[in-house]
Amino acid sequence: MTSPLNPFTASPALMRRWYETSRAVAAGLEPSLVHLVEIRASQINGCAHCLNMHTKAARAKGETEQRVYLLAAWREAPVYTDRERAALAWTEALTRLSEGDTHTAAYEAVKAHFTEEEQVNLTLMINIINGWNRIVLGFGLWSEEVPAEVAA
Repeated sequence: MTSPLNPFTASPALMRRWYETSRAVAAGLEPSLVHLVEIRASQINGCAHCLNMHTKAARAKGETEQRVYLLAAWREAPVYTDRERAALAWTEALTRLSEGDTHTAAYEAVKAHFTEEEQVNLTLMINIINGWNRIVLGFGLWSEEVPAEVAA
């Protein structure tokens, strides 16, 4: 089997900007919410690398094992706030756009719990993690290590 293409080596300037954009978008929301969005989108997309990285980072930043483990069943688990539930519904709706119109109801919940600026930040965060999932899955990337910047 051939080694996967490393997008950071093949296109360093654009990948550096993509990474910097990711960090800027994440800074616009509380870190615990960012972790939940990253993990949930990565679950939906089946991105093992991103799941490995973001669950480790979330736990390193104080997220509980229970909330990480229950994330796939967040609707039934009473451990998430209404704001987190709205963000998770929005994450699922935007990640699964091709499955039909599920975003209208999800957006109503987002509007109830997020300012307009936060709505944009959350939507960009969802797009960012979906983009990372596609880069990682597309090029078959894997690493056991959590980059220091992600853990921070």
